[in-house]
Amino acid sequence: MLLSQIKQFVRQLPAGRRALVLVWGAAGWWTVAWGVLLVSQGLIPAGLALLLRALVNRLVASHQWASVAPPALGIAGLWIAAQLLSSALAWVREVQAQRVQDEVHRLIHLQALRLDLAFYDHPESYDQLHRARVDAISQPLSLLESLGSMVQNGLGFLVLAGILWTYAGWLPLLLVCTAIPGLLLVARHILKEHHWQLAHTSQERRTRYLDWLITDRSAAAELRLFDLGTYHRKAFEKLRESLREGRLRLVRQGAVTELGAGLLAWGGSLVGLGWMLHRTLAGKAGLGDLLLCFQAFQQCQMLLRSLLQGAGTIYRSLLFVDNLDEYLRLEPAILPGLSGDQGLPVQNSIRFESVSFTYPGGFHRALDDFDLVIPKGKVVALVGHNGAGKSTLIKLLCRFYDPDNGRILLDGVDLRFLDHLALRKRIAVLFQDPVRYHASVRENIAFGDLDGLSDQARVWEAARDAGALEPIERLPGGFDALLGKWFGGAELSGGEWQRIALARAFFRQASLVILDEPTSSMDSWAEQDWLGRFRALTEGRTALMITHRFTTAMHADIIHVLDKGRVVESGTHAELVALGGAYATSWAAQMREIAHA
Repeated sequence: MLLSQIKQFVRQLPAGRRALVLVWGAAGWWTVAWGVLLVSQGLIPAGLALLLRALVNRLVASHQWASVAPPALGIAGLWIAAQLLSSALAWVREVQAQRVQDEVHRLIHLQALRLDLAFYDHPESYDQLHRARVDAISQPLSLLESLGSMVQNGLGFLVLAGILWTYAGWLPLLLVCTAIPGLLLVARHILKEHHWQLAHTSQERRTRYLDWLITDRSAAAELRLFDLGTYHRKAFEKLRESLREGRLRLVRQGAVTELGAGLLAWGGSLVGLGWMLHRTLAGKAGLGDLLLCFQAFQQCQMLLRSLLQGAGTIYRSLLFVDNLDEYLRLEPAILPGLSGDQGLPVQNSIRFESVSFTYPGGFHRALDDFDLVIPKGKVVALVGHNGAGKSTLIKLLCRFYDPDNGRILLDGVDLRFLDHLALRKRIAVLFQDPVRYHASVRENIAFGDLDGLSDQARVWEAARDAGALEPIERLPGGFDALLGKWFGGAELSGGEWQRIALARAFFRQASLVILDEPTSSMDSWAEQDWLGRFRALTEGRTALMITHRFTTAMHADIIHVLDKGRVVESGTHAELVALGGAYATSWAAQMREIAHA
């Protein structure tokens, strides 16, 4: 067991070194100041013990104020210095903590934005992200503070041990030998605690999810309508009870471990104090010497206890820092190409050649030997059942994923050879579930192209093109109105949010426009209003439109019908209706629904 713990500790050392480099980069000179203050504070206990011995011995030898004044004033000075150092250290630590936490947040956010969408397709990734964001966020600074505390306490212990050494060489050795078993017990308990934490990360995440579900507005209506609040609350309480019992069990075991280590250590101190008391009674040591040894033993025990706790905290921090380090060292699978802007904007066509793709962890192919051509300047519509692979095309075109087989060509160039960042800048996408940013109307639209954030005329034009002017003009403050309830803004209907998202897509002025269910949340009047201007909005652009509404698809130049990851029918609306196949059948069904509505 000891050997395995040592090996585990050695394995964590590189991550610990990188964590300390992180701390230095975030708060270098503050760390220097912290170290100086820490060392100064660590020397005070030894100074107080020596001055106290001098004060007692002088009191025994003489009752003159002139004799006892120097050590008394020295003790008072050290007390004041201790308070000043404590206050200064608290301030420096807070500055240091804020800087380091900001840096860790920055690194986590950069990594989250850097990783592929495939990262979020695995439940293990959410566990890993949780451990990095929640469990390890404060560990780099905790590691440094524990190291500093150990240096401070170790320095104080060495000075006091040196004082005890002057009386007998075996006294400090006795203290150390009785402390080592406690150190091993603490290390064993911390490793056990860490393993428990890893094993229950998923449950911790689920309690956070249930807590969010019960308290968030987005689920409030459905929880009340179906009376699901009690069900989810009981599920939360059951999980919390299980986690609470596990944690309390670990705390009880830790308390027993700490008690055993403490009793063993104090046993060594009592032996040393008994020996010193015997020497004092025999006249071989003075009262000041006895008091000094008592203070030294007491301080040494406190310092050894702090050293044990510090060692345990370092061990724990190293284990959790390794989780953070592991997350930060993940590499995306989607590698940037080398061709920069080559092939952009669309000059000829976009072509899918024998493309097959399965989502990570998926059980069936989203696309299977898929072929498709999207000509330049044309509006292409894709229709089909849910799960037919329509939305997958968007993710592949944006290079959120790469195909398992086949290739996607932009003007004859494989997307994998293009710079994916440059590629995405030239694509505007309205996703099926667009983000509702809790920001101003202007920002919600201009997020399509941040370079135009201050271009008010362009923002207005994008809102007009998307049919969003009417709901915007009703808001107090218009384009400067805050949207979303989180920060006291206005809430829009689903169709109004969709028009804001459409404006964001058009604001980008990209050569390739992709619209995933662009009218799904609009009523029939709003849909007809928008479709009336649709061709003008896409003029000169290549457009791909995914929709379930054939009244929307009929406005495309070419319609492709997808089924089970393949194109089964293609043509214009009139051609597909005349063909009498799957499209014609679905068209007739939708027309009957509209007629009966």
